[in-house]
Amino acid sequence: MRDMAPDTGGARVPALPRLGGRRSSYRERVADALRAALIAGELRPGEVYSAPSLAARFGVSATPVREAMLDLAKEGLVDTVPNKGFRVTVVSDRQLDEYTHIRGLIEIPTVAALARTADRVSLEALRPAAREIVTAAAAGDLIAYVEADTRFHLGLLALAGNAHLVEVVADLRKRSRLYGLTALVEAGRLLASAEEHLELLDALLERDDRAVHAIMTRHLGHVRSLWADGED
Repeated sequence: MRDMAPDTGGARVPALPRLGGRRSSYRERVADALRAALIAGELRPGEVYSAPSLAARFGVSATPVREAMLDLAKEGLVDTVPNKGFRVTVVSDRQLDEYTHIRGLIEIPTVAALARTADRVSLEALRPAAREIVTAAAAGDLIAYVEADTRFHLGLLALAGNAHLVEVVADLRKRSRLYGLTALVEAGRLLASAEEHLELLDALLERDDRAVHAIMTRHLGHVRSLWADGED
């Protein structure tokens, strides 16, 4: 994050935008970075992390990390462990299947409909985020990948004009885990998935709703196949 302390060798702290365009506080930006690390599987389920250790990893002070983790505890993403820190909650395969199923029901038809309704300027405005996803995948930066991926998909859904829908999907994304991302980076296969975002944008701009539907179906399918465990 541009206005945070330099990285100390750990993960980069991304600055995710908030819904509705509200300016994020320092604490909220730290929480966003921690959520991205959770989703990417860099903070492992069942493991206990102290605020000082996370602060050192993210290059920030311990106080905003502790406050951010308390926010994540309220969301059910971590549990407080007295005198030790915070334990990352375990998400079952069944829960991940349910989250992915709901996302498919919402996102696939919504995005396909945007091929007919979204204006070209709004769609092109998402291209920088799509390119950031590709850049992060090529660099193996999983937190940056999740951050840009979140901005892209929530920004795309926002074009449908239903703020509640965006909030529901944002919550489902927070609760998901993409444990296979590391394996995909090591195998050099994450880049192909990242490039699907550019493919999706091009199909939207071509007003090809069938192609958009197919790309979104394939892309979300990765959540519980490639991205879930790194295997086909």
